[in-house]
Amino acid sequence: MSEYGFLSLLPPIIAIVLAIRTKQVFVSLLFGVWLGWLILSDWNFLEGTFASIQALVDVFKSDGNTRTIMFCALVGGLILFIQKSGGVEGFIRHITGILERYEAKKSGSNRVLIQLFAWLTGFLIFVESSISVLTVGALYRPVFDKLGISREKLAYIADSSSAPSSILIPFNGWGAFIMGLLAAQEFSDPFATMLRTIPYNFYPFLALGGVLLVIFSKKDFGPMAKAEQRVRETGKLLNDNSQPMVSDELTDVPTKAGITPKAFNMVLPILVMVLLMPIMLTYTGWETATKDLGNEAFMDKVLYAIGQGSGSTSVLIAVITSLLFCMVLYRVQGIFKLKESIDIVLKGIAGLIPLALLMMLAFAISTVCKELHTGDYVAGIAKEWLSPSLVPFIVFLVACFIAFSTGTSWGTFAIMIAIAVPMAKTMDANVYMTIAAALGGGVFGDHCSPISDTTILSSMASATDHIDHVRTQLPYALIAGSLAALGYLVLGLIG
Repeated sequence: MSEYGFLSLLPPIIAIVLAIRTKQVFVSLLFGVWLGWLILSDWNFLEGTFASIQALVDVFKSDGNTRTIMFCALVGGLILFIQKSGGVEGFIRHITGILERYEAKKSGSNRVLIQLFAWLTGFLIFVESSISVLTVGALYRPVFDKLGISREKLAYIADSSSAPSSILIPFNGWGAFIMGLLAAQEFSDPFATMLRTIPYNFYPFLALGGVLLVIFSKKDFGPMAKAEQRVRETGKLLNDNSQPMVSDELTDVPTKAGITPKAFNMVLPILVMVLLMPIMLTYTGWETATKDLGNEAFMDKVLYAIGQGSGSTSVLIAVITSLLFCMVLYRVQGIFKLKESIDIVLKGIAGLIPLALLMMLAFAISTVCKELHTGDYVAGIAKEWLSPSLVPFIVFLVACFIAFSTGTSWGTFAIMIAIAVPMAKTMDANVYMTIAAALGGGVFGDHCSPISDTTILSSMASATDHIDHVRTQLPYALIAGSLAALGYLVLGLIG
């Protein structure tokens, strides 16, 4: 348990409360980081302040953090590229043609169809949650705007279809990470164990199903209903005084004069980026797969390599390759010369600098939570008063709180599986259900947290205000999470 006790909870909780109350996410996260290091420095003001500054610098000591921040910035270049080339406008025309062909516009069914397309896209890109939310946002934001669907709704669909599909279809970095944690708990077949937990992982199923229910019922409630009403009655895509996660220079960018809009100028670069993900995961994990599996079948080694590959390396290489592909594709068509292409990329990067800074702060507050052992403190308290029948239920709640407080589902998995597995074995609880509760609780808390990187990326990809996204998604996530918790409670009590 953390030696700092309750104090270890203050930095993340105060940062979250301040962010929601003031909508100043940058200031709130920076204050949380500073408070954490102040506590670690025994309340020495100068030492805590200097340590906070150093902590922001130290974010870049991690290769994975640096690659992720670079990815976030370079995405801005890709977004601006595909808009200036006419790819976005061409895609809008193409999708609009499909909708008009199959649905009568006045019936409103085309709104249902496009939301379903967005959900399906997010679900199918299960290789990497960041790529999933980026793709959904880039492809569907212009169409949602045209049809008068709020950007908050797009952010909700992107967020609630990415992580749930990534954890339910484990042929990705998520699966590799979880298998590693299970192997550390001495499971002889981590992959088979992980598969056995899937039927008990209630929250991802409920989150995915909840999106479909909202889409087909055409019913919203809470802040989301107000957001939809705002767009429907006033045409405003964003709330007054909102701060979208993407610079104005990256939204509503006109096609270059004299260029015929073509959908493939958007779709092809996105496909290159998405398809390169499993290739790069295989490449970066191949050495480990060869070492561990020896002469096993080729496809077995490929699947194992995908699980062992570096997600941050893969997304960074994918977006860089997509940018280079854009340069060649547009140059061949005579759309942009080399100097124009470079200028567009630099301008796009500048437009996403705020996101890169926000990711840096999210990593920094995650680090200070590790130093304070916030997750260990929460888990340690819960462990002292658990009963066997309540193990999955309490594990789910604790995992949710840790993920909400720290903004990381993976960090929550690392903490909770190490505690939950031995606990379930010792107390004769259902081990598979307990593991699933730890995983589902981590995803649930991550969905609710404004300091989560996936939540931040969903706001960015949808060009909406970050806190507006958190507020509108929260009621839906809470309903799915409550039903999941109820499932663990009932199944635990009836044995």
